[in-house]
Amino acid sequence: MSKITEEEIKKILPINGPSFEEVKNYLDKYNDEYIVIKCGGSVLIDQNLFNNFINDISILNKLGFMPVIIHGGGKRISNKLNEAGIKSDFINGLRVTDAKSIIVVEEVLSEFNKEILDALKKNDCDGQGITNKQNNILLVKQENQDLGFVGFPKEIDQSIIEKIVSKKKVPVIAPLGLDENNQVFNINADTAAGAIAKKLNARRLIIMSDVEGVLDNDKKLISEINTNKISELIKNEIITGGMIPKINNCLDVANNGVKGVCIIDGRLKHSILFELLSDKGSGTLIRS
Repeated sequence: MSKITEEEIKKILPINGPSFEEVKNYLDKYNDEYIVIKCGGSVLIDQNLFNNFINDISILNKLGFMPVIIHGGGKRISNKLNEAGIKSDFINGLRVTDAKSIIVVEEVLSEFNKEILDALKKNDCDGQGITNKQNNILLVKQENQDLGFVGFPKEIDQSIIEKIVSKKKVPVIAPLGLDENNQVFNINADTAAGAIAKKLNARRLIIMSDVEGVLDNDKKLISEINTNKISELIKNEIITGGMIPKINNCLDVANNGVKGVCIIDGRLKHSILFELLSDKGSGTLIRS
């Protein structure tokens, strides 16, 4: 991380974010380490949440951090498919993607990718897109035939990410990849983010969502959980449904070289900054 003066830090920090004293203590903690941030489609389609997200990424970049963004498409993909008269089916939380659907998925994710890059630019932050057509880094294998064009990462070319970050730019990755025949596949964004975080040996994987984090029986936020606690919460049916594969994916990442995975509430202003640069954090931290 390049040296930055105290005056520069004060100018960069927002008034309603973590205090200068807190930030100063955390600056060296993430020195030259990747922070992978997965942003869900629900955050991207709400203009206020989107602006909060872009603002925080720009601040991290200006402070000298190494954020890497992976974005979803979620609700906008569903809306576009509905408009085209294509029915959305899901198996275990994964979208069934046929030949017509993959065209729409690719279109929506490419649009989102460009919107993020444009918004970063307006915040004086340079980004670079990574999609199946531009700087592709994801070689995929089909998940299973019932899901159609849905894949999981088989190989990841991290050199492209490293090259972008070395230029002080933010990599913005769409969860699309190619198989050995150059066929495009949709990848679950949580899965893609987890695989990339593991490959980069990232310091943190942050999953931005529209929920507070993991809640206990009384609907209160659990600030930190580990393997044993997760097993207990699943057994007692506190973690249920679609949250189970999401949490298990986070745990797999935490067990494979990433020091911590956080699920944070993208609805809160500066939630990324509070998670990384304050004592209290802003969601649920998952460790092995």
